[in-house]
Amino acid sequence: MRVPRWLRILLPAVLILVWLTAASIGGPYFGRIDEGSSNDQTTYLPASADATRVSALQKEFTDSDAIPAIVVFRTDDAAGLTDEQRTGIQNQIDGLSSVDGVADGSSPAIPSQDGQAVEAFVPIDASGEVRDTVDSMRSSLLREGSVEGVTAFVTGPAGFTADIGDAFAGIDGILLLTALGAVFVILFLVYRSPLLPFLVLGTSLFALTTSLLTVWWLAKAGVFTLNGQVQGILFILVIGAATDYSLLYVSRYKEALRTHEKRWDATWAALRVSLEPILASGGTVIAGLLCLLFSDLNSNKALGPVSAVGVAFSVLASLTLLPALLLACGRASFWPLRPKYAAPDGAAAREGSEHARHGFAPHKSAHGAPKGFWARLEAFIAWRPRTIWVVTTVVLLAAGTGVLQLQADGVPQSDLILGQSEARDGQVALGEHFPGGSGSPAQIVAPEAELADVASAVLGTEGVTSLTVTSANSPSGSATVDSGGSLSAPGGAQTLIAVEPTVVDGDVLLQATLADAADSDAAKDTVRELRSALADSSSGALVGGVTATAIDSDAASVHDRNTIIPIVLVVILLILMLLLRSVLAPVLLVLSVVVSFAAALGVSALVFNHVFRFPGADPSVPLYGFVFLVALGIDYNIFLMTRVREESIAHGTRSGILRGLTVTGGVITSAGIVLAATFSALGVIPVLFLAQIAFIVAFGVLLDTLLVRSLLVPALAYDLGRVIWWPSKLAKTPQGVDTPSR
Repeated sequence: MRVPRWLRILLPAVLILVWLTAASIGGPYFGRIDEGSSNDQTTYLPASADATRVSALQKEFTDSDAIPAIVVFRTDDAAGLTDEQRTGIQNQIDGLSSVDGVADGSSPAIPSQDGQAVEAFVPIDASGEVRDTVDSMRSSLLREGSVEGVTAFVTGPAGFTADIGDAFAGIDGILLLTALGAVFVILFLVYRSPLLPFLVLGTSLFALTTSLLTVWWLAKAGVFTLNGQVQGILFILVIGAATDYSLLYVSRYKEALRTHEKRWDATWAALRVSLEPILASGGTVIAGLLCLLFSDLNSNKALGPVSAVGVAFSVLASLTLLPALLLACGRASFWPLRPKYAAPDGAAAREGSEHARHGFAPHKSAHGAPKGFWARLEAFIAWRPRTIWVVTTVVLLAAGTGVLQLQADGVPQSDLILGQSEARDGQVALGEHFPGGSGSPAQIVAPEAELADVASAVLGTEGVTSLTVTSANSPSGSATVDSGGSLSAPGGAQTLIAVEPTVVDGDVLLQATLADAADSDAAKDTVRELRSALADSSSGALVGGVTATAIDSDAASVHDRNTIIPIVLVVILLILMLLLRSVLAPVLLVLSVVVSFAAALGVSALVFNHVFRFPGADPSVPLYGFVFLVALGIDYNIFLMTRVREESIAHGTRSGILRGLTVTGGVITSAGIVLAATFSALGVIPVLFLAQIAFIVAFGVLLDTLLVRSLLVPALAYDLGRVIWWPSKLAKTPQGVDTPSR
């Protein structure tokens, strides 16, 4: 390709400068991405969910937008707390009012019936940084001098919010460094070059910073709501995807350098043959991720476009920035193992002319003694293809039976944090001395005219210990409600005027304290019974609160899983049909990915239950694992089968399959190992959901790369022969020599 020398210099320089400018602008957003984040679970739910509607209505009953923190003081002395200890505890509670972020209206110390504990409710301004406020409260309790013989905890909704925030605090530091370090080591071992890993990782980082810049402004504009999980997955996905696409281009560029003397010609040759598979892979992943827009959960809806933005910039960087960097460095990129230009001549030139025209060296192992691992694997597949794919399928199906042990029906909020959690310890202490649902009651919005019937139904439900109603003229802001609907001041206190419920548009807001911890299975059963009882006794009662939010989230997750998985499969199948110009091959490829996912999920279930002993899994874990494994697994199908089709056109299907496997085996394996390493880095964040996703995706990618893509797919395609391309012309036109399979 004849291009003026000045353009050969200007074009890569401009590309590098544009990316450098974008990265320099986006770089500072590493520390700002959490500004648009929310870990409030009610923001994840659809607007139609009862818990969401109650959360919105609550704000109309009170001027306060506070999140309650429960401060628990406990003694291990069976005789209970002394008067001196009670005085010291009250002094500490009074001292919390001076902490920034603590709103007015803290309750006095409330003793337990056994006399061994005291609780206090402290409202925290939700418009501020809840995590910082809770951390300051915990520091204040220690700084002011703890009461001798008494242990203090800050728990409740605010305490758990703070602990989750602390768990995600390392998401833009430790997580990123762990992922980059793992990828660098792998790239160095694969290419044995000190420069190339920096070029590839630089491409990934520039893609990530530009993605963060775009995502931040979209979140600020209200297009979607971010949370810690989405942030962590975005970081890992961009690093992994950009590195994968970069490795495919590097492989093609290295081949092109052997058949083109000038690096400009090698760059264009590599781009021509890399463009289709990289665009197809990226487009397929983006299409699969955007299927999450069909989700009911807002957190899933956010993950789709956020991840799609990251993958789009990964593709763009690998097709613009990386080629420009490699063009600038030339063969020095691979130092000390520089690819040498070998000028073809004679018969070799004629044999390799077609390949050289496209920019890669001709395959040789199929016509001589096999050399190297992939050449030996090629010979092994040609020897017993049917035996290989049948045995491999049986092994995968056997592993998939472990799915029956997957406990993906939700986990308590207190188990979301792996490792130490003061909120979890405080919840345990609270449940030992008070009703477990203290501070996290079920919130009920009901018509005022039906107050008596609602109160009777609520207090008649097993698992409910007390009922109050929001009351503006009560000293404490609430009034106790009995089963007949009569109101009284809390604790039977005398008031000058009769307490009345606060009424908004004909509705009242009630709080039902549960006997069990708000995130427990028992509390969920109680709330389900409450909803059932209220459906019979009230025409318009809604039940919300922490427990109801968990129930509605689990139900939405199950709906999303059952809806989105079939949609993703259909979308990916259609894309593969267009790309491979075939029907049979895409169907078999999608089936192979599904079997691979089932095996990965089955093994993961066994590991979660018997090795890590996790308490269970969120219902969205299988969905996330499926979307990432299928979308990313199809990447490797596309890398392999586009090359196989290319080789099949020139050499026949069976020979093309073996040639495609040998040429792409190394790069696909390297890409799979890199992607597994990057997702494994999610394990450094002590959050159950991310740890499970890290294992499922990392193990699944390795399984897909090392077993499915290396054995199952090539052996099955080789066994079927050219019929694999049905109904395209390639299935009807015999080319090359197709030896029979065994």
